Amino acid sequence: MSSLGLRAGTLLVFTSAALLSGCGSVPGQRMVTPATLQDTGGDYSTEPSQQTQIPITDINLALVRNLNAAQSAQALPPQTLALFGKQTAYKVGPGDVLQIVVWDHPELAAALGQPPQDSRTSDAAPGFLIDENGDVQFPYAGTVHVAGKDVATIQKELHRRLSTVYQKPEVTVRVASFRAAQVYVDGEVRTPGSLSLNDIPMTLTSVISQGGGFTSNADRSRVDLIRDGVTYPLNMDDLIKRGHNPSSLYLRPGDMVRVASREDSGVYVMGEVNKPATILPMRNGSLTLSQAISDGGSFDSNTAAARQLFVIRNSTSASPQVYHLDATSPVSMVLANQFELQPKDVVYVGQGGLVRFNRVLNLLLPAINAAVTGAVLAK
Repeated sequence: MSSLGLRAGTLLVFTSAALLSGCGSVPGQRMVTPATLQDTGGDYSTEPSQQTQIPITDINLALVRNLNAAQSAQALPPQTLALFGKQTAYKVGPGDVLQIVVWDHPELAAALGQPPQDSRTSDAAPGFLIDENGDVQFPYAGTVHVAGKDVATIQKELHRRLSTVYQKPEVTVRVASFRAAQVYVDGEVRTPGSLSLNDIPMTLTSVISQGGGFTSNADRSRVDLIRDGVTYPLNMDDLIKRGHNPSSLYLRPGDMVRVASREDSGVYVMGEVNKPATILPMRNGSLTLSQAISDGGSFDSNTAAARQLFVIRNSTSASPQVYHLDATSPVSMVLANQFELQPKDVVYVGQGGLVRFNRVLNLLLPAINAAVTGAVLAK
């Protein structure tokens, strides 16, 4: 046998071995499932390097019903319900300016002062400024501590003190400038920043409205209220569905409202789809499996194995969940349309066996061509 024939025979042996082994080990992603999946989720996908077992649960009608029922039955946390309540009167604080009028006593009106000629819109209105200790100074009443009190309470206290000097004084108190209390709105609103509280109670909806409203990228299902160092996650659409009006949630001084972006809670679509590595934003907290497949460009008809459709949930935790759906039947897409995805879910579409064989062959062909060319040149 010639040298070329010997080399060609050896090359054929190694190529055949590589092709046979390549069907079991192919570059890229692949998830293997047993021939039959039990409805109870008793089958596993194993990771040899870590010796961990991940249960694979079949997506069927019973599972979809159980998941949707559990989500519907989930009650609002007590700490969220505690945020709702009745509106309260505005409590003044340091920096606010009070306008105090004692009727039929013009000598006290001079204490208000006159606004300067070159006053700016940011300047406080003329009146009695509440100092850093929460006190105001008023003629014949002395030092009055007013911080944390509403206008009606302050008016009664001034009337009591002035009654020792004047007979039946008529006292009127109002807030001329609201500067003590502020709330903050941030994230996906058109004009984020600080807003001053006044005698009109500010609600969750009004603070978003005064912030310019939601942007097109806002996620209404992920609105955080930060109060006293505690974050309360709020889903505005879910609150309305449950009969809780967001307009009944009143803000307090120092509160911050942050509206998250839809991309922050996206769903990943990977594998054999026409738009792989796609991050799909949640639609106000809602996205079904069929919508994710559709937005990902649907299955790649040349490479996808429709029966190998997976949803990986809690992929960053120690105990992820894997759901499987055989999408070869049109009926299965009814289940996919009812299967609600969660933020950070990974939707993966597997590849067919012939595709894996072709990809291995494409990797080996350059090496085969180079070996044959070298043998010819050696001759």
